[in-house]
Amino acid sequence: MSSKSDPLPPSAGTKRPASESQRAISPPPLKRKAQPSISKGAVADFFTPTSQKAKERTTWTERSPDDDSPATLLVAKYAPEGVGSGPPETARKRSKIAAFDLDSTLITTASGKRHADDPADWKWWHHCVPGRLQQLYNEEGYQVVIFTNQGGLVLHPDPKAKAPKNSKNRVPAFKQKCNAVLSQLGIPITLYAATGQDIYRKPRPGMWTEMKDDYDLAESDIDHENSVFVGDAGGRIAELKAGNTAPKDFSCSDRNFAHNIGIKFQTPEEFFLGEQPREFARDFDLANFPFVEQDGEDSAGLTKANDKDIVLFVGPPGAGKSTFYWKYLKPLGYERVNQDILKSKDKCFKAAADLLHAGDSVVVDNTNADTETRSQWVALAHKHKVPIRCLWFKTPLQLCEHNAAVRSMNKQLNPESRQGLPKLAFTGFASRFKEPRIEEGFQDIVPVEFKFRGTKEEYDIWGRYWL
Repeated sequence: MSSKSDPLPPSAGTKRPASESQRAISPPPLKRKAQPSISKGAVADFFTPTSQKAKERTTWTERSPDDDSPATLLVAKYAPEGVGSGPPETARKRSKIAAFDLDSTLITTASGKRHADDPADWKWWHHCVPGRLQQLYNEEGYQVVIFTNQGGLVLHPDPKAKAPKNSKNRVPAFKQKCNAVLSQLGIPITLYAATGQDIYRKPRPGMWTEMKDDYDLAESDIDHENSVFVGDAGGRIAELKAGNTAPKDFSCSDRNFAHNIGIKFQTPEEFFLGEQPREFARDFDLANFPFVEQDGEDSAGLTKANDKDIVLFVGPPGAGKSTFYWKYLKPLGYERVNQDILKSKDKCFKAAADLLHAGDSVVVDNTNADTETRSQWVALAHKHKVPIRCLWFKTPLQLCEHNAAVRSMNKQLNPESRQGLPKLAFTGFASRFKEPRIEEGFQDIVPVEFKFRGTKEEYDIWGRYWL
């Protein structure tokens, strides 16, 4: 009998007794088969002896910029079957480096969104990418590496800090995506992911230094002329191309990274598709500040004009004020007052007054951005009946940011162990700054244009891109 002829069941909680004939001809009730939550592959893998399981080909490690800092560099080494987890001997001896950015260079999102939704939301930037990288390694003798900035990842989050809800899942998701990318490439390769704002972040050279250590390469071992770094942050300006507008690049960090490590730079369009280079521009260009041999007389024409006086520095943080003091004013017998060292303005005034009382001339090595602050120093000079002179450091803010970054990340150029400065330190100075005027009470105002004041060895460090 068809089930369609059966009457509807009564309401829940009651049952109609079935007749003998109904029990004889009605089929047993059908039960929906439960779907297993564990795949057959997972079950098979569970019962497979460990010695027979496929080995994970990607190994992950974390690294710190120094012994006192938490790890901020995530490193993945992929070794195909038959190759050890470390770089093979043949790879160690490869002098040509083919280095690549990751996002928008080797891969892009499959969804078309700017940021991936999940670890599977990726595809090759162009279908030729994996084959070209395999050719570089297998046929052309290159060591292939990946250098990527991943500021959205936090390897060791501060439990007290507020973070987005999904931030804890970002590192495992990133690893899962990279495992898939490296596995599809199938060549020995190392990926370096900088998660902090330290020496590892491009364009700074920290990841390049780690790569050299991993592959046991001295700088002189590397074929710089035939090595290349490929990335999408090339500082390209917007232009009309085939009826469409090619947008400007979000930064020039990849091009600047290649400059820092001394190898050729290309965009993905140039390297993979053979397109002609587009015009580019840097917001801050080191070409405008070449090294000039110092003659020892570059003191901006400043001489000691009084037996005892105050020289008040005016200029942004990172303008070169302290360097100027040590190089030119300390030899003239000036003593220095600096708020970064003394920690408060009141202590600076007391220290200056004590030095003047002892018969010393004083340099006030602070920013002194506004008229109100400077007027207090003018008043102190009048109280002690000494002249006050103004040294105005006219260093552009972008250059100041560069100087501060160089100083904080290079111990040999940072004798006072000064810390890095946030953007607010520079924008705050700009918002408060009032141009110094003689009418404020100065004996004279001496403008100081920025020049790199150091040795060739120091310039080799300074003359890199650090922002």
